[in-house]
Amino acid sequence: MTDTVATTDKPTDEHSFRNYRDAPKHVQDFYRQNHENQTLAFVLDMKARYCAPENRRHEMNMWDMTESLNSLVDDSDPDTSLSQMEHAMQTAERIRKDAHPEWMVVTGFIHDAGKALATLHGVPQWAVVGDTFPVGCAFSDAIIFPELFENNPDRTDPVNSTPNGIYEEGCGLDHVNLSFGHDEYLYHVIKDDSRLPEQALAMIRFHSFYAWHREGAYTHLTNEHDREMLPWVHTFNPYDLYSKGDERPDVQKLEPYYRELVEKYFPHPLHW
Repeated sequence: MTDTVATTDKPTDEHSFRNYRDAPKHVQDFYRQNHENQTLAFVLDMKARYCAPENRRHEMNMWDMTESLNSLVDDSDPDTSLSQMEHAMQTAERIRKDAHPEWMVVTGFIHDAGKALATLHGVPQWAVVGDTFPVGCAFSDAIIFPELFENNPDRTDPVNSTPNGIYEEGCGLDHVNLSFGHDEYLYHVIKDDSRLPEQALAMIRFHSFYAWHREGAYTHLTNEHDREMLPWVHTFNPYDLYSKGDERPDVQKLEPYYRELVEKYFPHPLHW
């Protein structure tokens, strides 16, 4: 495993990505539902229901799960309508092209596998995909569509609406509840049953937390470990975001390589 964080060149048209102000109406409607319903109480209930080991009773290996997501189209994403398998290979192929460690290539390939919440458990997409953000403290204006929190009951809660909320300053993101979605879910599915390093787990858990890793919000809640992981999240995210402008990958040609890679890092069935 490499000890340094490499960078990647961004395409010259980077500002055409995450252009939510010109996003289709269904994307804005998605975020309205997301922002109104992602409360602290909702998140705690969903984490207990889907992240607790005793409640993850579906057994499936990582490759089969990734393949099963192929028909899912992310309602929150204005940048692509590719299948999940195509996006997984796009992300991983750009990472591989830049000669990053093998563990980062497989991280790129499986980073969205938590979307099984929608296909396996029937969780609505507003609680599966999209940007994530802390709950239990004030909503930052750095979150996408901050005005859509108007009808979230936590916005006027005497505790949950304060900068620290239920948390202590510097407590670390491991102790902060983020809005529920595929990032947190996949982190819990794989954290004890994969051969990935902690840098990869941070990439998976926080890749949708744009208010933190892109906008610099919520740093008052982070600790030294989070600050050590942040450069790795920064390194990963351009591959997730900017690969969406690439040509479609040849899924059939690439499948043997990625099947073998996934089986190497996830040799046993996982509990979903």
